[in-house]
Amino acid sequence: MRRKEREVKETETIQQMLGEFKVCRLGLMDEGKVYVVPMNMGFDFDGKSLTLYFHCAKEGKKLDLIRENPSVGFEMDKEIALVEGDTPCQYSYSFMSIIGNGEAEIVEDAKEKSAALEKIMKQQSGKEFDTFRKNPKLAEAVAIIKVTAGEYTCKRNI
Repeated sequence: MRRKEREVKETETIQQMLGEFKVCRLGLMDEGKVYVVPMNMGFDFDGKSLTLYFHCAKEGKKLDLIRENPSVGFEMDKEIALVEGDTPCQYSYSFMSIIGNGEAEIVEDAKEKSAALEKIMKQQSGKEFDTFRKNPKLAEAVAIIKVTAGEYTCKRNI
């Protein structure tokens, strides 16, 4: 990372940043080209390991691409405010972001799908749901993509 003063390594700060992101851009390979799709997400973070969860239709391009090549990239960011300057080159943004790569898999286990959907709902709404555990048929209606991060970097300018 070129701007080391912006790198974030503290577990608590990374956890806080992850809690603020609602959308993650998932990059997949499509015949030698990058296919990027923004998706709502949920996550698990234990201070080091990062796992991301996404839901989608049970068939479609994303799933086909993951089956062909499970290596993915991801990016999340939050724009906080414009930082004004005296000249155009002094303008900037305060922001936070996480960028990384990992391996994607399609979750088949019903309990893991239900838990992933609850994480996604908590991330998006801030509320706890046990709906999917109580009614597992709801989880059957969607596919869950699980990304285990191989590496990631966190950055912020506040």
